[in-house]
Amino acid sequence: MNKKPSSKNPNAPIVVWLRRDLRLLDNPALNWAARQNRPVLVIYIFETTDGDDWKAGAASNWWLHYSLQSLSNSIKSTGGRLRLFKGTALKVISGVLEVSGADTVVWNRRYEPSSIQTDTSLKQQLSENQITVTSFPGNFCHEPWQVLRQEAYPYRVFTAYWRASMKHDSMSVTPATKTIRGYRGKLADEVTLASLKLRPTLKWASAFHDNWTPGEDGAADMLKRLVKEKISGYQSNRDIPSLEGTSRLSPHLAFGEISPRQINSAIRKALVGKKISEDDDTETFLREIGWREFAGHLIYHFPHTVHEPLDQRFNHIKWNKVVKKDLARWQRGNTGIPIVDAGMRQLWQTGWMHNRVRMVVGSLLIKNMGYHWLEGARWFWDTLVDADLASNTMGWQWVAGSGADAAPYFRVFNPVRQGERFDPQGHYVRQWVPEIANLDNKFIHAPWTATPQDLTAADIVLGKTYPHPIVDLSISRVEALSRFEAIKKVKK
Repeated sequence: MNKKPSSKNPNAPIVVWLRRDLRLLDNPALNWAARQNRPVLVIYIFETTDGDDWKAGAASNWWLHYSLQSLSNSIKSTGGRLRLFKGTALKVISGVLEVSGADTVVWNRRYEPSSIQTDTSLKQQLSENQITVTSFPGNFCHEPWQVLRQEAYPYRVFTAYWRASMKHDSMSVTPATKTIRGYRGKLADEVTLASLKLRPTLKWASAFHDNWTPGEDGAADMLKRLVKEKISGYQSNRDIPSLEGTSRLSPHLAFGEISPRQINSAIRKALVGKKISEDDDTETFLREIGWREFAGHLIYHFPHTVHEPLDQRFNHIKWNKVVKKDLARWQRGNTGIPIVDAGMRQLWQTGWMHNRVRMVVGSLLIKNMGYHWLEGARWFWDTLVDADLASNTMGWQWVAGSGADAAPYFRVFNPVRQGERFDPQGHYVRQWVPEIANLDNKFIHAPWTATPQDLTAADIVLGKTYPHPIVDLSISRVEALSRFEAIKKVKK
């Protein structure tokens, strides 16, 4: 249970520090503060902590700009005001406290290693200065320390974690904050949204607006679509990249514009008395929410995994030296392997990639090209609008074989087979790789196997209008298995 904040001065403002919880509904910290009949000072800090190599990427900053814009309007409608700052948390909050006279600071918890370090240090220093500091559980259905093995050890296998989590009731949804008694005083060092310069200057993000509506309202609309249109058939449709078969809620979750508890609640209400196990589509989707919870569980209990393998044997693998031009070919979708190129171009143009394809492009980079998984994790971190450190880390370590519940090291996704299985008509590839759109379906996932006549008919010149494959898939698979042999000799 949370110890509720107390104050020596009932008229002193309460500072609510928002981070990745940019919403009014199911926001425990904001909701508590708004019910205290005291002025509420809502702040967001664009943090500039030195030494954090996982600072928000360009795509995330694009989303953040419009999410803050939406949140500011929502808070204004309640009578409050969102104040923006840039700097380190301690310096900004200390300044806010000094000017406003506030003696209470509340926030919803974060679980990334650098965030925990920041929050713990800040809480200690503020408490030493007689400031009441309280954190709330706002971003998961279960706290990372709530679902543990009997020996109090953290889980490393998802299925066991999922079964255990199902025995715990999900935390309830906190009502929406509708009225805020906003603090009206002036504050030093307050900045404008425009001055943060979050929107990219390059045109690569121009198509983002066609694909996304950042903000709590956009999240609510996505959830309604999920319940009404996408849950039915989710189990089969989620693997087809040419369909909108996934929820597309991930960026809204990443920025806390919606909570997993809200999603859980809405899905369960839609079952109308059925058991989850009676509806395969619903169970499959809720397991995806469970995977996100599991990612948070892992990064909390194994914080080193943001840079190092969970399975320490993988430290013995000798990765290939990165060739910049080849890495750039992968990043921009010019590998000559259609489904990989389609995925990387979708990412570049929309800030998002279908989950099935994420596994395929990751396997090519790690297994076939022989590059360390961090090369891919950093690129995704910079280009995904749904960049989430826990999920990004877990996903890349899964593909590498070094994480929890990971794909075995000897599993090397064959991108041709993956394309033929999940994009049999080539709709996805043709959308994102139009230069090979005229190829027959039997060659669309492997243009290098087409006859000269077929290539000519499709107006394709390999090496000119479309590149030759960046690697030989068969040879590189054998090389990958040889490279990964090293871990078999090391004790787990």
